[in-house]
Amino acid sequence: MKTRFFIVMGVSGSGKTSVGKSLAYKLGWDFYDADDFHPPENVAKMASGIPLDDSDRAPWLASLHDLISASLKADQPGVLACSALKERYRRRLLDGNEGVRIVYLKGSYDLIRSRMSVREDHYMKPHMLQSQFESLEEPPDALTVDISGSVEEIVDTILQVISKMSFSRRDTASGRCERPASRGAKNL
Repeated sequence: MKTRFFIVMGVSGSGKTSVGKSLAYKLGWDFYDADDFHPPENVAKMASGIPLDDSDRAPWLASLHDLISASLKADQPGVLACSALKERYRRRLLDGNEGVRIVYLKGSYDLIRSRMSVREDHYMKPHMLQSQFESLEEPPDALTVDISGSVEEIVDTILQVISKMSFSRRDTASGRCERPASRGAKNL
């Protein structure tokens, strides 16, 4: 099964949006930020420093699942930046959606907290990072990428790995998806 959709996951501040946007741009795929799909009540909760619970996340995960499913059915490959911290959240996103692969952006608490402390206008504040690490269930079967480098280095690492594997690349002139020239590569 060729990869037609990536979920770039990790704790808040790991670089999901920056890496996801850059990866999507380089592949010629659509980009989606899961934060844009939170209902206003969830954003207000997080902005107030209150972590979300599973009942808050359920409709959000359902809408993300539907987005992935619709993109795949429309043959529109994409990249979704999404925390997807727990295995059951990832299972919900992947359910029935073949051709989706997970990229896990992994970094230390200290590195990510230092990055979060300098970003502005984001509802996730640095003091909430500990709860993200406590909730994180590292995915054993994802492409795990160390985030100590720059966004460009991280994306280059991802592209190097997937260039050896089967995935779709949008032909930007026609909008079609086609396989890369390499044959016989295993899936990501």
